[in-house]
Amino acid sequence: MSTLPRENTSLGATEPIRVVRPGAVIDIGTSSIRMAIAEIDSAGGVRTLETLSQAVNLGKDTFTKGSIEKATIEKCVEILKSYRQRLREYQISREDQIRVVATSAVREAVNRLAFIDRVYIATGIQVEPIDEAEVNRITYLGVAPFLNAERSLAQAHTVVVEVGGGSTELLVVRGGDVIFSHTYRLGSLRLRQTLESYGAPAGKLRSIMQNQIERTVDEVVAQLPDELPRALIALGGDMRYAASQLLSKWNADRLGKLRLSLLEGFTDKVLNMSVDKLVKTHHLPYPEAETLGPALLAYVTLARSAKLDHVYISNVNLRDGLLQEMAHRGQWNEAFVNQIIRSAVELGRRFDFDEAHSMQVAHLCRQLFRALQDDHHLEPKHEVILYIAAVLHEIGLFIASASHHKHSLYIINNSEIFGLSRKDVRLVALVARYHRRASPKPTHPGYALLDRESRVIVSKLAAILRVADALERSHSQRISEIRCKREPGRLVITVPKVDDLSLEQLALMQKGSLFEETFGMKVLLRKGRG
Repeated sequence: MSTLPRENTSLGATEPIRVVRPGAVIDIGTSSIRMAIAEIDSAGGVRTLETLSQAVNLGKDTFTKGSIEKATIEKCVEILKSYRQRLREYQISREDQIRVVATSAVREAVNRLAFIDRVYIATGIQVEPIDEAEVNRITYLGVAPFLNAERSLAQAHTVVVEVGGGSTELLVVRGGDVIFSHTYRLGSLRLRQTLESYGAPAGKLRSIMQNQIERTVDEVVAQLPDELPRALIALGGDMRYAASQLLSKWNADRLGKLRLSLLEGFTDKVLNMSVDKLVKTHHLPYPEAETLGPALLAYVTLARSAKLDHVYISNVNLRDGLLQEMAHRGQWNEAFVNQIIRSAVELGRRFDFDEAHSMQVAHLCRQLFRALQDDHHLEPKHEVILYIAAVLHEIGLFIASASHHKHSLYIINNSEIFGLSRKDVRLVALVARYHRRASPKPTHPGYALLDRESRVIVSKLAAILRVADALERSHSQRISEIRCKREPGRLVITVPKVDDLSLEQLALMQKGSLFEETFGMKVLLRKGRG
């Protein structure tokens, strides 16, 4: 579908053609399966056409039994078949028009593969379990426009939090920059089911919940700088429902502002009602009634501990972020890439890395990656992975100089880098591991578990990293600009404004073999004119 160009009569100009395509995202959560259908235009705009939601017991199964019951799987299949039919009515059928994700309830189930296969066999829908880091990334994409639009949040340390059924996703943002992100295994449904499975008395459920929540909240507040101001943006269906009951004039396209005292009073009323009474009184689906009280209690406890007198509420959800990503065809814009880099630099600083050297190696990696585009045929995302690996390649020196490349692998693998999924982090760790010594081998831990495509990516990126690291052998940042030219059987790198390249040439003799093995070219350094 497309719109024809319209003539601007006042200027005599013609607006560019705006191509519109349909798309849909489905979120398989702990207590419901939700779908959003939208129009996505070529400029990256998204207009939601329809949303659907149906309750399921995925979280209840996984968090109490460890696996998804057969009856629940068939219920999910039934729902997804109905969604598939709805998508056909919108002429949405191609794989690039649909994205279906599953969060903790599916991801943690021991029979998750059986669930994914059953759904695919019955509906043709490919379910993608996404990890906590990717949920944080997608959440940020959805909430970023609100952070930029609200002036009062510009200099505040803003906590963006969503208490889901299985976990709590948290970002700390200041001036648009993510300074901390983490996922806590504190979920409203997980909490209720755990307590009830251990036979906690009904009269003591609240106090036990409070105690469990406070333990996590103490960890969260410890991440906040002491100086004020602070702010809290609450996401999630439980808070949206509270806002619908307490804010009479909330424009869902903007942030709602709710006094904490009002939220506390509403939370007390909810917690004093049984789940059955909540269903009857508030006309909520049973799974949503189960999560409402524990979730609101978590938000209230966090706001009180952060010494806030009000909270902001956003209508943003995971599907909004997924649609935004679909609108940009999965490409990361410059602002988002800078968030990833900033997170990696903060990680490096925690381990006292040589920041000037590491950033210079990353700068050279970026130049090499772009110059070699016709040789490596990798995606822009892989440039980011290479850059982050270069930033962190020597982080292992914090542990010991000997085998520091292996220590780098360990530290990166066991760290969170905002914006990168666990798979991305593993690639970063392996590329950093191979910045020196042995080339990748099938017997190496981690590398052996990769599929062929990922192994090739690691080899290509590590080869480029080794060349960049050799060019910065002096740790003096004296080589900042390079020019690359292909000649038969070799890559010629010309370095202007540097008279003596003997140290770098020696380093390339030691580190250049992986590049030749991977790309079939030797690397030659030449002095260029200043």
